[in-house]
Amino acid sequence: MKIFLTGANGYIGMRLLPRLLELGHEVVCAVRDQKRLSVDEETLSRIEIVEIDFLKEVKADLIPGDIDVGYYLIHSMSSSTQDFDEKEALSAENFNTYMNQSGVKQVIYLSGIVNDEELSKHLKSRKNVENILYQGSYHLTVLRAGIIVGSGSSSFEIIRDLCEKLPVMITPKWVLTRTQPIGIRDVINFLSGVLGREDTYDDSFDIGGKDILTYKEMLHQYAKARGFKNWIITVPIMTPKLSSYWLYFVTSTSYKLAVNLVDSMKMEVVARDNRLQDLLKLESHTYMEAIDMAFKKIEQNLVISSWKDSMVSGRFQKNLEKYIQVPKYGVLKDEKKIKVDDPDQVLRNIWKIGGEQGWYYGNWLWKIRGFIDKLTGGVGLRRGRTHPDKIYPGDSLDFWRVLLADKKGKRLLLFAEMRLPGEAWLEFKIDKNNVLHQTATFRPKGLRGRLYWYSIVPFHYFIFGGMIRNISRAKT
Repeated sequence: MKIFLTGANGYIGMRLLPRLLELGHEVVCAVRDQKRLSVDEETLSRIEIVEIDFLKEVKADLIPGDIDVGYYLIHSMSSSTQDFDEKEALSAENFNTYMNQSGVKQVIYLSGIVNDEELSKHLKSRKNVENILYQGSYHLTVLRAGIIVGSGSSSFEIIRDLCEKLPVMITPKWVLTRTQPIGIRDVINFLSGVLGREDTYDDSFDIGGKDILTYKEMLHQYAKARGFKNWIITVPIMTPKLSSYWLYFVTSTSYKLAVNLVDSMKMEVVARDNRLQDLLKLESHTYMEAIDMAFKKIEQNLVISSWKDSMVSGRFQKNLEKYIQVPKYGVLKDEKKIKVDDPDQVLRNIWKIGGEQGWYYGNWLWKIRGFIDKLTGGVGLRRGRTHPDKIYPGDSLDFWRVLLADKKGKRLLLFAEMRLPGEAWLEFKIDKNNVLHQTATFRPKGLRGRLYWYSIVPFHYFIFGGMIRNISRAKT
């Protein structure tokens, strides 16, 4: 079958794509920027890519007219605390228009469990999107999932941050809300299992794991799975706003996502039945099993996708393509270069920068800068990186965003997502004479930007000087 996969570079889409290819399907990946599709060359050779923004005006003949099944995996919860529901509705309406042009037979939509009478804004939006998709000229299959647990998922990473960093937690009362977590492997099994199944047409199904737990029980079970104890004290005085700030400062989540998560965590998210599980003869995993599978992927460096690499995990909700051309005029620079003896090893060192590896010099200073950034509403250093030695354009890398990762051309270009009175780039390049060039470029905004740059010049002398020396000789 020919599959139209929206959200192909998102957390779920990146996990579903290899499964669809394994099953022998043709896949057309819909992305806003094809340079941000983080797949290897072999996968690229097996798929078709369409650049499309479902929030923009519909264009004729943009997608193939012989699509059999479409996956709708587009969500905007992390992009805004105010109008994400309007964006999700517009996106669904435009998707319907495109699908009506394609002659698609079935659309599969991954939604959230919406069984409470009173729903959060996030879940109301998911239900509204479902209603819009039901108006399309195709058969709709809706899978309603609870919290998704897997390496790189936002829910898993938040739980991980809380438990690993806070052995004693003072928590809001929403930690007593019941939910039914489901492992990412089970989600992919359900998504691929309903493909082309006429007995799932024009119906909505709840999907969940084996356990129904409170968030408090989930935190305790995570600690148990990791071999330590934690203590959780629940207090009624934490408002939704305080709860959002609590998640924002302790975990790697963005403030926008924290606000929408807290709003949803007050709602009980439990599956009504197991109709689809029985129909597909699938056996779900327990929460503890899902945690174990997540850590096996992490320990083997096999994390395919992470929510942190989405653009909404950073500050810039726009196309970063225009920032690839580093400006030459009206900028301030710190340029350093050094001759290297082993360019291949140095290139490997560059490709490991950030995350657990760190920045090769003065890591404690980088951590302080990240903490200051977090205090001022930035992303801080907690995002880390998805893979220890693989980088793709669009990936998050601590408080940077990868603009260009050209291993053949021996060049890595990063753009700062920290809060700055200007715009900043950091570039590493090895030339044909085996000289490593390290260039920090800053385009200041007004006098404040220039004062900021000159105030940190002494730190640059040590940090950037130490960094290029250690990169050029480190054996990591």
